[in-house]
Amino acid sequence: MDRESLKRETGILIRDLLASQGFVLVDFVCRQDGSGLLLSLLVDKPQGGISLRECGLLNRLIRQTLDEKNVFCGQYNLEVSSPGIDRPLKLKEDFIRCLNKQAVFFLNDLVNGKCEWKGVISRVTETAVFIDQTGMVLEIPLIKINKAKLVI
Repeated sequence: MDRESLKRETGILIRDLLASQGFVLVDFVCRQDGSGLLLSLLVDKPQGGISLRECGLLNRLIRQTLDEKNVFCGQYNLEVSSPGIDRPLKLKEDFIRCLNKQAVFFLNDLVNGKCEWKGVISRVTETAVFIDQTGMVLEIPLIKINKAKLVI
């Protein structure tokens, strides 16, 4: 299996495992680190607020599952942590959870001539996030969002 397929399949396995325990996978990074792989996970509860103890428990559960299924041939390091207060917004559900809050968007393609926008999330559809910028509503297609986070 190639590296991208392995990352995709591992992400699905971890996401489903976390969902079965009442958690959500916020972000997943898999990269080469020295002689092995580094799996770095940001995990949260749907309503927010994961504890350090829960991160430790999930680390053990995920490691046990990956080892039982022989997902990786070589060494790997696993980090499970909270996304913190500046949690990245990636999925439609993230934006819905943040309705009526101010966010900053970094885009991978121009929208109205700019790659960075800030505004209050006013509406979310299957394909776009709408932000209010003091009376002007701007539609940002989800596919163009490279990174977004709440303004703290």
